[in-house]
Amino acid sequence: MTNRIMPRNSTSSLPALLRRLLLAIAVSVAAIPATAQQSGDPAAPQVRPAVASAFAQRAMMLDAARAGGRIVAVGDRGTVLLSDDEGRSWRQAKSVPLNAMINSVSFVDAQTGWAVGHWGAILHTQDGGETWTRQRLDTTEDRPLYSVHFRDAQNGIAVGLWSLFLQTTDGGRTWEEIALPPPPGDTRADRNLMSIFASRGGDLFIVGEQGTVLRSTDLGQTWTYCDSGYHGSFWTGLALDDGTLLVAGLRGNLYRSTDNGDNWTPAQSATQSSITDLVEIDTQVLAVGLDGMTLRSDDGGLTFTATQREDRVALTAAIPIPGGTLLTFSRNGVLQD
Repeated sequence: MTNRIMPRNSTSSLPALLRRLLLAIAVSVAAIPATAQQSGDPAAPQVRPAVASAFAQRAMMLDAARAGGRIVAVGDRGTVLLSDDEGRSWRQAKSVPLNAMINSVSFVDAQTGWAVGHWGAILHTQDGGETWTRQRLDTTEDRPLYSVHFRDAQNGIAVGLWSLFLQTTDGGRTWEEIALPPPPGDTRADRNLMSIFASRGGDLFIVGEQGTVLRSTDLGQTWTYCDSGYHGSFWTGLALDDGTLLVAGLRGNLYRSTDNGDNWTPAQSATQSSITDLVEIDTQVLAVGLDGMTLRSDDGGLTFTATQREDRVALTAAIPIPGGTLLTFSRNGVLQD
């Protein structure tokens, strides 16, 4: 089992230790003592390649992205799954140099993508997810990265535990750690950052614990905090085609902004189950979450109706497929129904 560090600011809202799911699976976690990180120490983490498995499709999956016509999903123990037929069949990636949790994946075209996860790992592919190389790894502490976003093949951002913020301008050959400004009223930035997304106009947003919504209007060079009016954890965010912003997370809390993040109002999510992903399909907004919940909105995210799977499996990610439907992922892997 991958070792994980509890957040410094752990409260009843429990900011997630994975990009989306760890509240649901309640894995016991602990920091590895610094003395165990010395070279040659048998207690030091052993980072090995992901293992090929006949049961890879049942592994917990946390994120998915399109690479051209291909769908690439990532998750537990370095599992990377590929589908070239809209999710009807899957195969495991040929080579992944990491056996720890992968939390997020981002592609800029059919071939070029990045994935991030535990031990601050950043992986890169140039063949549509078939094979991956390691661009970054830090086993001195398990400070996970929860989300990655690239606007083109050169410029990308990865965010994670305790406001870890990494930026590259050379396609990931080098990554620079950037110090974010402290939140209003605090002396340092140490909130867990769970998801990064872009508006249609190119502005960037990061959501995280304690109602955090960060905004950059200059391609990530500077960041300001938006007052969301919420104090729990946001796990995901989405910019709709009409410019509306939606952010969601713990206990079904979902907030909406129509002025690029200046002001936020709560939406009627119709659930108290935590929301893990948001998707727009044509004129509908859909969300998935824990307890097998799927939410649908026909009014731009103002109100939602909820349906629940009988098995109540925790849903972790979703991606649109032809026909106006969703392909969903869960703690039990890819869901085909």
